[in-house]
Amino acid sequence: MRIWHQSTAAAAAMAVAVIATGAGSALGQAAWPSQPIRLIVPNPPGGLPDILSRSITEPLRARLGQPVVVENRPGANAGIGAAATASSKPDGYTYLVSDSAIYNISHHLNSQLPFDRKDLMPVARIAKSLLYIASGPSVQIKTLQDLVQQAKANPGKISYGSIGVGSFHHLTMEAVQAELGLKLNHIPYKGTGESVTALRAGQIDMIVAAYAGLAGAVKSNQAHLIAHNSVGRTKTAPEVPAIADSIKGFDLSHNQGLYARAGTPIEIVTRMGAVLAEVVKDPQGVGRFDTLGIEPDIRGPAEFKPYLDKEALSIKKIVDAAGLKPN
Repeated sequence: MRIWHQSTAAAAAMAVAVIATGAGSALGQAAWPSQPIRLIVPNPPGGLPDILSRSITEPLRARLGQPVVVENRPGANAGIGAAATASSKPDGYTYLVSDSAIYNISHHLNSQLPFDRKDLMPVARIAKSLLYIASGPSVQIKTLQDLVQQAKANPGKISYGSIGVGSFHHLTMEAVQAELGLKLNHIPYKGTGESVTALRAGQIDMIVAAYAGLAGAVKSNQAHLIAHNSVGRTKTAPEVPAIADSIKGFDLSHNQGLYARAGTPIEIVTRMGAVLAEVVKDPQGVGRFDTLGIEPDIRGPAEFKPYLDKEALSIKKIVDAAGLKPN
């Protein structure tokens, strides 16, 4: 009898402990967020991830009840910002806002990344993003046909800027060159702001960039949009053809997404994804995205990771075809 009593008492004590632990965990999760949330942008100010991040800070703050702060951490082809996220506490207060180059491309080209991609946890795809090829004011390249003619007449002499080796910007032009048999001169910059400044100054002939970074130059006639890397016509610039109009099946549109440190509680990640979905689906949010030249397309944690896995297969084919090797 005494043994039975002790066992029962022990079981009861254990049950109380389990309940208490579960309650404590639930309370901890319910308390999120209890401090400011940091959005790390691995690029300088002026690029699409930066502009996108700043466009969602206020709507997120209003829904979460905490300040949302954008922190630019450029360098190492977005590796510094990714490393800062990968080494942060997995508590749901630090997120990376980036396209999927940091997740699906970087490891193909850099054998010494300052982070391990397994330490990044996909939280949500925010939007479908596409890039434009644009020419500067001092060159007479207005169409892809113009580019083909001039590039073949002057192999290696026509220059274009991107945000860095291995970016979607760079891979877009690598794919175009491979498909059309061209040889262009790639000039990598630290960010879209720098490359647009160089285009305006006539230091480069062309650029590959998101509409948000090019809008000012286009409106001041210092940049001309040649083509974009998605399919069909866009709502933002319906007069601009797709590269796919000249190269059948071409589509290098990608995503802008949110990543957390691996190990962040799934309850927090799920809630963050749900709140972000509210922001993206809000009519005012859709309007903001239109001005950025991107298409809202929210995907939560359960959908985002499979999407990235599928994209990874396509990216590897492009990297291999371009002959790009890790440094």
